[in-house]
Amino acid sequence: MKSTPIVVEAIYRAAISVVWSAISDHTEMKKWYFDLQTFEPIPGFKFQFYAGSEGNQFLHLCEVTESIPNKRLTYSWKYDGYPGESLVTFELFEEGEHTRLKLTHTGLETFPQDQSDFAKENFEAGWKEIIGKNLKEYVENL
Repeated sequence: MKSTPIVVEAIYRAAISVVWSAISDHTEMKKWYFDLQTFEPIPGFKFQFYAGSEGNQFLHLCEVTESIPNKRLTYSWKYDGYPGESLVTFELFEEGEHTRLKLTHTGLETFPQDQSDFAKENFEAGWKEIIGKNLKEYVENL
């Protein structure tokens, strides 16, 4: 059964180019997102990182599938050793002197439903923190 995607939106007091750089430059991403060793906003680029709940870290395996500078960045998101694959899309919209970011995470129903770390509400809470707080504070205080 296909689940409703997670959609999180936030508006930042920052230019679209600043937000794009924050979501696509691995040096900047490490400051507000996850500890990425490397990242390139190029379709086909593969990257990975560890994240999860306390004491339960998962290796995330991702691959960029779409990159339109200052507009959209999409990558696959799956877990090493677990079935399932999802897609994360960041879309940017210029709104005067502000930038609106819309994050959409689809395919969560493909992950093991008996694993509480993969519960939809955990993803919702995580993205709200990452997009609504961490990224907002980062780009507005540059």
